[in-house]
Amino acid sequence: MQTTLQMLKTHPSATGIAPENLAAAIAKLYTCAQACTTCADACLGEKELSSLVPCIRANLDCADACLATGAMLSRVTHSPTDLLRSMLGTCVKACHQCAEECAKHASMHEHCRICSEACRSCEKACRDLMG
Repeated sequence: MQTTLQMLKTHPSATGIAPENLAAAIAKLYTCAQACTTCADACLGEKELSSLVPCIRANLDCADACLATGAMLSRVTHSPTDLLRSMLGTCVKACHQCAEECAKHASMHEHCRICSEACRSCEKACRDLMG
């Protein structure tokens, strides 16, 4: 997050969002994407794979949404406010769905518990940026 914060602080374009808040949200997005990607892979390694297919799908969708949103939030020059708000809303939905799905498997699979927590944290960060 430190490099992201430094980049935002030295950027010539102002966003209207405190650089610290924006950098923290971007970090949460990338952390969530990584957790979801790893959780999907861990699910693929489990014995009862067929029961984890919805979880894998939610993981991959959430990871993609978080990566795209993090990248778009990192580009602050002439930021399209409506589009970013839409992306954040999509991320909130994807994170919520993934957190709920992972929570169903959390008692059996620690990776799902960790991923669910990362998704909830990211969901909150996105909501905070929107509000």
